[in-house]
Amino acid sequence: MTYIDIIDLLGTIAFAISGALAAFSKRLDPFGIVIIAFVTAAGGGTLRDVLIGAEPVSWMKNMNLVYTILICVFITFFLRKQLLKLRRTLFLFDAIGIGLYTVVGIEMGLAAGLHPVICVTLGCITACFGGVIRDILVNEIPVIFRKNIYATACILGGGVYFMLRRLGIDDNWVFTISGFCVIAFRILAVVFKIKLPSPYSRAELEETDS
Repeated sequence: MTYIDIIDLLGTIAFAISGALAAFSKRLDPFGIVIIAFVTAAGGGTLRDVLIGAEPVSWMKNMNLVYTILICVFITFFLRKQLLKLRRTLFLFDAIGIGLYTVVGIEMGLAAGLHPVICVTLGCITACFGGVIRDILVNEIPVIFRKNIYATACILGGGVYFMLRRLGIDDNWVFTISGFCVIAFRILAVVFKIKLPSPYSRAELEETDS
């Protein structure tokens, strides 16, 4: 197993737990919990593989990812009360997931011989769209479509990734540092309430709220 495979596996674990927690918080049945955990962990990667023409998509040829998701659901079931009591647990696993999956998406783009800008885009898709599907299915507005620093953190992390590569740093360090940067950008944005500027005036926002 390569270092990038380990990162992919850790990202799968983080997003599977994130999806399972979201499903438990909505009191879904066992089938619904498994589906939400699965699409959260595999949705972004599936869309990425479709875009770059990878056949079959990654989780179909790697049953370890499927087993990992099921095990995460099983473990989360027994720990759900403790995890759901921690308000920021879902956010934390989500932040870890986008950091790890951003790196995986970029690597997949590079392996396909794509331009760095497209690679960063693939990193964002891999990291964010599982969460988009999760939020839609549990009837929430996806975080990526709000003012939160979410996809922006992935883009910044992608920039760090290519900057480190140009400096000739070892690949494993590039993966680790850029993934950590995405996680740090996301956490710092939430802690310090940093948001993207709104395109709407105060009057428009007040009219919407009313």
